[in-house]
Amino acid sequence: MTTRRFTVEEANALIPRLEMLMERLQRTALAVRSAVHDAEAQPGIRTTVDVLRVRPELAPYVAEMETTVGEIEQLGCQFKGIDLGLVDFLGEVDGKPALLCWQYGEKSIGFWHAIDEGFAGRRALPTAAAPPLQ
Repeated sequence: MTTRRFTVEEANALIPRLEMLMERLQRTALAVRSAVHDAEAQPGIRTTVDVLRVRPELAPYVAEMETTVGEIEQLGCQFKGIDLGLVDFLGEVDGKPALLCWQYGEKSIGFWHAIDEGFAGRRALPTAAAPPLQ
């Protein structure tokens, strides 16, 4: 399977959809977290399976979260985390492979990091006109 490469413009075109998906994901995660925290306080609760055993009513919420992450990844981007709402897009910066980095709340792609770096390596995209990112 080949990984899709995005231009900044292509990634920006997905932001309205990503905003909707990430908002839904964060809202669902917030609802689940307190219930999970309460369940984890019980003896013998260590995994999601354990939590769902004692709180089966959470199963639809967990399934919704998994579905939403799947929808994000089906767009061709990489889901990186719920809390900050991070999504990366494989692209190029200055002719080298890079990850274009979007965080929930940002209205456009303005940052990137090297493929072997994470959010801590995030830096602003070059402002000079560059050839289209592939």
